This record gives sequence, C-alpha cells and structure tokens, in this order.
Amino acid sequence: MPLSQPLPVHHTAAFDPKAQPVVPGAFLPGLPPASLTLAHIRQAFSQPAPWEVEPLFAQAFAPGRAAHAGARRAAVLMPLVQRTDGLQVLFTRRSEHLHHHAGQVSFPGGCIEPGDADPVAAALRETGEEIGVDARFVRILGIQPTLLTTTGFLMTPVVAELETGFHVRAQDTEVAEVFEVPLSVLMDPSRYELRHLQTQWGHGRYFYAIPWESHFIWGATAILMRNFYHFLAASFSANMR
Repeated sequence: MPLSQPLPVHHTAAFDPKAQPVVPGAFLPGLPPASLTLAHIRQAFSQPAPWEVEPLFAQAFAPGRAAHAGARRAAVLMPLVQRTDGLQVLFTRRSEHLHHHAGQVSFPGGCIEPGDADPVAAALRETGEEIGVDARFVRILGIQPTLLTTTGFLMTPVVAELETGFHVRAQDTEVAEVFEVPLSVLMDPSRYELRHLQTQWGHGRYFYAIPWESHFIWGATAILMRNFYHFLAASFSANMR
C-alpha cells in the first residue's frame, strides 16, 4: 500500500507496536521556539490560518466519517502546562485491565454521554473523572478536527491550558500514570517514527510512534499531536509573511 493511500478502518487484533518495523517517512522541519508559546497557540485558534490534516491519515478526518456506522462519539482533552522550561503536554498511561487501549499512552477523555452538551463538556467531565483536574483550572483554547480511530471512535480533541493551581488525582482504576512531555519534543517531526503493520486482513497499516524516555506514544494520540504540528506550523508561517 503506498503511503498516500488512506488506511482501512478495522478493529486490529492486539499486537506489539514496538515490534513493528520503522519505514521512511516525509521530512518536515521542526517548529521554532517562538511558535511553541501559549500566546502563539491562542492566536492560532483565534485567527486560524488555512491548514491541512496529516496527509497520511486524511481519510480518517474526512467529514463523511461522522456517519460511519457503529462509530461512538468521544472527546479527549489535550492539556498544555506552562513550566519554567517551556510548555509541556500532559498524558496518561491507561491501566492494563481496561477493555479499550489497555496500557497505552493517551489523553484524558472518553465517550460523549447523553448528559454532555458537547465535546468540550465531555472532555472536561472525563478529565475530572480520570485525573481529578477541576474544570475551574482548565482554559479551553480550541478544538481540532475529529478523528475516526481504527477502533471505531469518533474522537474530538479539545486543546486546553491547565492554569496555575491545578492538581492531579489520578483514578487508579483507569489511569496507571500521569506524565508530561515537552511540547518542543512533540513539535519536532524528526521524533516521529512511521511504522508499518501487516494486518490479519492483508492490509498494510501505518502508524506514528514517538518514543520518549520510558514512554511509547503511538496510534491515535500520536496522530493528534502530528495534526497539532501542522496546525501550528501553518499559523506560524502565515504570521511570518
């Protein structure tokens, strides 16, 4: 399957993502420090520049995917934390006993329930339930395109700043660990590995992975971060004209 061909949507059997081979991917430049600030991110959402989603997974973001039979609507919070050495992105590692994505690195989030007014409300509720962050300390910055995951979730990412004073109290039945990764690492495309899996249906499936310290960020979470790169890169480029 050529890299430009969209991925089929399947429920892929369990496999070890770290064991899959790394294949060549497109070269993209890293983002300069000036683009990795809350001020620039706020501007990127308030004055959006034209941009395109990660091309390798463009079909999974197509508007028609919203009508995919059996897909469940979900929302995740992409939390940004300002530290003295720069912006960090907060992730969770899911408990090993969970039915979906056990042991994987993810953002706090989950299915949108009938009582949720919108994806933002769902992301805030799930964040409170999973890692105990009070919504009073969450400043919503904007929403990114909805992704249809290979496991059948229509996932809407909500980008937010966690303001000074927030506390994390992880729900240990769902979350094994909460950790942060520098945004500068995640906005450096050379950190992304493009890996290839031959599925049981005979299709070649590609996915991104970001090894960082003891963590392995991959799948939908890596796609959402890669998309955020394209979003910020387009905004920074537009501001430089």
